[in-house]
Amino acid sequence: MLEKRSLSLSGHRTSIALEPEFWAALERIAKAETRSLANIIGRVDSARSPEQPLASALRVYALRSVLN
Repeated sequence: MLEKRSLSLSGHRTSIALEPEFWAALERIAKAETRSLANIIGRVDSARSPEQPLASALRVYALRSVLN
């Protein structure tokens, strides 16, 4: 089941739906890097290609972080 969260990104409100396991992984990454979850999401958002949905980019980012 997807968990939807709302946040401000680049000055506008948006919602992202991810599985709870991905939210947990992103929160662990943010904690390990002493950054906010919004900061991590913003970095991923600015680095992704326009064709890639943000939720997909976040899943890939979380997976790569675990595999590295």
